Amino acid sequence: MSSNEPRIAFQNPVIEWVDQRLPIFSMLTKEYGVFPTPKNFNYFWNFGAIAMVMLVTMIITGITLSMHYVANSHLAFDSVERIMRDVNYGWLIRYIHMNGASFFFIAVYIHIFRGMYYGSYKRPRELLWMLGVLIFLLMMATAFMGYVLPWGQMSFWGATVITNLFSAIPLVGPGIVEWMWGGFSVDNPTLNRFFSLHFLLPFVICAVVGLHVWALHVTGSNNPTGIDVKSNQDTVPFHPYYTVKDSFGILIFLILFVAATFFFPNFLGHTDNYIPANPLVTPAHIVPEWYFLPFYAMLRAINFDINPIMIAGLAGVAYYGFEVFFKKSDYFKTSNLAALGVGGLLALVGLVGAFYPELHIPLTDIKIIEAKLGGVLAMFGSIAILFVLPFLDSHPVRSSVYRPIFRVTLIALVVAVFGLGKLGGMMPDVPVAGPITTTHLSQLLTLYYFAFFLVVIPWLNKHEVAKPMPASIHEAVLQKK
Repeated sequence: MSSNEPRIAFQNPVIEWVDQRLPIFSMLTKEYGVFPTPKNFNYFWNFGAIAMVMLVTMIITGITLSMHYVANSHLAFDSVERIMRDVNYGWLIRYIHMNGASFFFIAVYIHIFRGMYYGSYKRPRELLWMLGVLIFLLMMATAFMGYVLPWGQMSFWGATVITNLFSAIPLVGPGIVEWMWGGFSVDNPTLNRFFSLHFLLPFVICAVVGLHVWALHVTGSNNPTGIDVKSNQDTVPFHPYYTVKDSFGILIFLILFVAATFFFPNFLGHTDNYIPANPLVTPAHIVPEWYFLPFYAMLRAINFDINPIMIAGLAGVAYYGFEVFFKKSDYFKTSNLAALGVGGLLALVGLVGAFYPELHIPLTDIKIIEAKLGGVLAMFGSIAILFVLPFLDSHPVRSSVYRPIFRVTLIALVVAVFGLGKLGGMMPDVPVAGPITTTHLSQLLTLYYFAFFLVVIPWLNKHEVAKPMPASIHEAVLQKK
């Protein structure tokens, strides 16, 4: 806290004594008490606080469980069952931790959707958004490692499948997998490493959350209109207005969380994880937790090798997109149309050759990227693309309230993600309608997911006409009354 700013004395003598020597209470008052906040927040803005509460809940219950858990491949499953049966309220602590992970992801997914819907990733909040995506990535790593710890059938085989994906990386992949395993298969060293990292990463998440909140207080919060704060009329103090509103939202969320914990504790789990891990028996259907299913569906959607003709075609299409959307070149310029036409045709020919090798189309039998690596790139690329979203969307209007086309395409993206989640939990290549299978649907939805970021958003940057906007947040609030 700057020494030039006058410090307001506290009535409580203990707090005042501490604050004179370490002005932490003055800092909290400034950042969370009188901090000016846009006056038009809706309940979507509750989910940051809700996610914070769930993170603290997960850390407390996780530390408690780790006191009784044994990270040994011969004892892990039994130690979890002992927690459930013999530890005082162990069943409750474990169910809170299990369902807490799901509700933590629910809060974060809604938080991400709110950021995309209202344009909270745009200038000057690019770093704020990127830190949020980093938190999401760390959450996924932590959750995956935690899912392995019960050492049930789904834990063991899920770890085997997911860690094996890294073997698709050229040259260094097999070495990375053996390093992760600590041997030549998933076994006791793997479990020990995952337990250590699962214990460590939540504290790393806390550190990044601190940076996330710090960045928020530097740039200020976005709001449903996406309009910058222009005067004191646009804001209210964070306390009591939003402390009360956040408290109400947290209470409702916790009621739902408690209901799930007590009445449906295993609804979001998998029954195979109540069977001890057996390396000799593979489950009929290996599936991750529900919050990974959309990305798992993208992984399985790439079931074809990528050949040189396909890459050449995609390069032509990418050239057209770069010239038109980023260099603002003419759509109908001869060179651009040629790149699009030839590129699209080559990509189609390469795809046909990959799906129908009996046609013997030249060069399509050469594998530049194998299907396994292609699936891995699609899965990790679907998360990585969120990091660059602030630089893809250059439209001057932030909020989709005033961007009707963007709003429709974003809702379509949400539907696609839900669809991928459903398909990720189903068996691959199951017939849906005639020759169309679940894999075909996954490929279609995966295509839209990436097209939203790489085609739709750049096109809207240039062509979408926004609705008339109010001059200020205060005016927008008055218009609603």
